[in-house]
Amino acid sequence: MKPFKKRRRGGLCATFEPGEARVIASLTGQVVELLRDRNGELASDPDPLAGELGFSGGPSLPPDDPVLQRLLPDAYRDDTDESAEFRRFTERSLTSSKVANAEAVLESLRDAGLDEVDDDSDEPLEVELDPEGVQAWLRTLTDVRLSLAVRLGIEADEDAMLLHQSEDEAVAAMTELYDWLGYVQETLVTALA
Repeated sequence: MKPFKKRRRGGLCATFEPGEARVIASLTGQVVELLRDRNGELASDPDPLAGELGFSGGPSLPPDDPVLQRLLPDAYRDDTDESAEFRRFTERSLTSSKVANAEAVLESLRDAGLDEVDDDSDEPLEVELDPEGVQAWLRTLTDVRLSLAVRLGIEADEDAMLLHQSEDEAVAAMTELYDWLGYVQETLVTALA
């Protein structure tokens, strides 16, 4: 990967190897699938007016999946009734927003040529982002990293350092991926400065 940088004509760009782009697309797609499994595909794209008026209430109970609990947290940890009421009116909108951001990331990867690259290609893909795309990438990378952190049991920096020493190759590889996605996100933030 070549880090994100500002373009003279505006926006940001970065260059990814095809394998790197596929990993980002795959993990992003998994987050979309998880969110849609929670609320259904149509519920992830609700009618905004109906949602504002409360005509289509969402779930009031927190999700069972720990990743979804992290992505869709309770608003009031000490008050389950208030939290349930808040969730009922906001979860579908939050899910819809997260799905829209993830789809924007996937679209930017497709625009860079991800769908046209075959498995043997080493032709890099240049991803260009406008301000909305930057926000979608930042939010989606956060969601993907949170998802990985939950699955790996990372709650603090020390946890990630310990996981790097794991004898389980899959755990070590996923920890490296978690760190790499942090690097991608860091270059994006740095390019904004």
